[in-house]
Amino acid sequence: MVTKIAQAIRNRQILICQYNGGERIVEPHCVGYGREQQPLLRCYQTAGHSESGRLGWKLFRVDRIDELTNNGETFEGPRQGYN
Repeated sequence: MVTKIAQAIRNRQILICQYNGGERIVEPHCVGYGREQQPLLRCYQTAGHSESGRLGWKLFRVDRIDELTNNGETFEGPRQGYN
């Protein structure tokens, strides 16, 4: 799944993922590994389920994503606040 996310980042493809019980629409920006070698995705969530009730910058554990698809759309580039 990390490889699929990396390809979506290169191509600026919007992704749909099932994460923590809900569908989320995200613009992937960075994928890598945390201190404990857990795969992580830094993304900007534009729509869908949110436990916090907020959209915007999110950090997801890739190993907790149940399903991941490309919706066929692209995004312009990094959102404000990306570092």
